[in-house]
Amino acid sequence: MIKKILISQPEPSSEKSPYYDIANDFGVELVFRPFIKVEGLSTKEFRQQKIGLLDFTAVVFTSRHAIDNYFKLAKEMRITIPEDMKYFCVTETIALYIQKYVQYRKRKVFFGTTGKIDSLIPTMVKHKTEKYLVPLSSVHNDDVQRLLDAKKLNHKECVMYRTVSNDFTEEEAKNFDCDMLVFFSPTGIKAFTKNFPEFKQGDIRIATFGPATAKAVEEEGFRLDLEAPTKEYPSMTAALRWYLENDK
Repeated sequence: MIKKILISQPEPSSEKSPYYDIANDFGVELVFRPFIKVEGLSTKEFRQQKIGLLDFTAVVFTSRHAIDNYFKLAKEMRITIPEDMKYFCVTETIALYIQKYVQYRKRKVFFGTTGKIDSLIPTMVKHKTEKYLVPLSSVHNDDVQRLLDAKKLNHKECVMYRTVSNDFTEEEAKNFDCDMLVFFSPTGIKAFTKNFPEFKQGDIRIATFGPATAKAVEEEGFRLDLEAPTKEYPSMTAALRWYLENDK
């Protein structure tokens, strides 16, 4: 019987999250505890890439982490970002987040519709004279670079942040007693095994989101009990609800 589920993500900010409905409907305790955290590069590390923030007229943001670390580095290096800098974001939500740092003006903030860089490319092509800077995580693929190269856009990718293990305290490790673990990335799996090198799965269920995460679980030799998304259950909460309804 599942009584306590560890969700390896930050606690939802909204009380209307479907996770809370699951907790109420099934009488389970949900513990939100990320196994990974994002850490910004120091100014010394960033300078090693020999990139000048003011050498660019536009910035491409693929996440809020990219925004936070771009403006953090600018502040630490005492660089004033010009008023006419243009910002290209993969979603409207990320675009609106820029308001945390600069005044939002539609003439200088653009966003895509699908959450992927592909939907942003046509807008960027309309501004082909811009010099684009693309802040990324230390772990990334070359998809963005290839897409921008294909459109002959003037661009440069750089690393501004990295994902690291969010280590458990001695107290947390000692009191670890969950019946189910929910993972969302291969990095989360690695962080978990780092914190619990002697982990024996036994009756503990493991759920994953995304094929890469599922593969990482199997490569560690663990049993995968629930995998999402599927056609029937496109979200982790939908899959979790189904699993708890059918768990006997």
